Amino acid sequence: MNGNGAPPRVGDATTPSVSSAGTRTKLERGRGALGPALELVHTGRAPTRAVLTAELGVTRATAGAVAAELEALGLIRVDSRPGGSGGAGGTGGGQGRPSHRLSVAEDGPVALAAQVHSDGFRAALVGLGGRIVATAPGKVTVSADPAQVLGAVVRAGAELLADSGRRCVGAGLAVPSAVAEPDGTALNPLHLAWPAGSPVREIFAECVKDAGIDGPALTGNDVNLAALAEHRHGAGRSAQHLLCVATGHRGVGGALVLDGRLHSGSSGLALEVGHLTVNPEGRACHCGGRGCLDVEADPLAFLTAAGRSPGPEVSLLQQARDLLREEPEEPAVRAATQELIDRLGLGLAGLVNILNPDRIILGGLHRELLYADPERLRAVVADRSLWGRSGGVPILPCTLDHNSLVGAAELAWQPVLDDPLGALA
Repeated sequence: MNGNGAPPRVGDATTPSVSSAGTRTKLERGRGALGPALELVHTGRAPTRAVLTAELGVTRATAGAVAAELEALGLIRVDSRPGGSGGAGGTGGGQGRPSHRLSVAEDGPVALAAQVHSDGFRAALVGLGGRIVATAPGKVTVSADPAQVLGAVVRAGAELLADSGRRCVGAGLAVPSAVAEPDGTALNPLHLAWPAGSPVREIFAECVKDAGIDGPALTGNDVNLAALAEHRHGAGRSAQHLLCVATGHRGVGGALVLDGRLHSGSSGLALEVGHLTVNPEGRACHCGGRGCLDVEADPLAFLTAAGRSPGPEVSLLQQARDLLREEPEEPAVRAATQELIDRLGLGLAGLVNILNPDRIILGGLHRELLYADPERLRAVVADRSLWGRSGGVPILPCTLDHNSLVGAAELAWQPVLDDPLGALA
């Protein structure tokens, strides 16, 4: 480590160079590629140095110097052994010579990720590559005071950090509310009983600072962050126009990735899909409307339609999942499943007509509904969608566990991906 506690940098007076003055010159030419190179390894798109060279459009020597610098920072591993275990992917070295394999450093820095939802909250440590390194047990009591809740989840995260001994690059928080930019206020935390306009980013940053955790502290909507995580590491990889719709513990959220980037609108409030009307004569919604997707296709709606009274023992999401998995053929459960699939399909069809995505991914209970009857859901979307009738839009389940937590960590990792040297100096 150098004097400020950061990993030694190639070319520092206190550490030897990678190999030679020539290599240092190549590195200087490629230093602007450090961030793009790290993102390629982080998202699994550069499993070998040969692929990295091609993706960056640089010489092999420059790619080697960039990879060596990222390894010196403790962010990636470079494995030159034939058949080495440094990462997945083909050799790609040309002339039968295996290319060096690249992977994220399993013992490298982590981000503190936190999530709050109507049934509790959870903290985790997440490394590069979207790897969850450790999680604290989820809590099931959420106070109406955001400062109390955020203080508790940050303390849980600080304990994880102390136990791990890892360096922390920053912290990210996922909340079930639209988060207005640039001030970071939660505009409509309807299912948390928090005051509208709660300054969650400011409160979270103060809690992180009080816990002695370095780095930025950032906040975002939970489904936006789930979509970000799935696009980088899960079912949304390679999609250019990705629509994500999910119901977690209460309510329904949506997110959109356009041209490979998360679309949050002019002030962070884009794609509040929960308040699409899918049943004009339906249930009263918290927003003042009636028959919104938010109250027609979430776990409470499913349990109610199936004639079940939810209990306090486990979360609403878990109760709905258990019922769907354990009693799928019970008549009331089957009828509730079909009802929610039809409501969800109607909402998705409207979004497809407006947004024309090339892929839809579903999370939370919606993922379970897709598993339960994929043909019915796809048929509803195709029947109500002009684009669906002309060829169909792939509808896939989310694949990451705790994808909102992984997405919260992505917020903290982003400054490192943008400028590894500057962020870790």
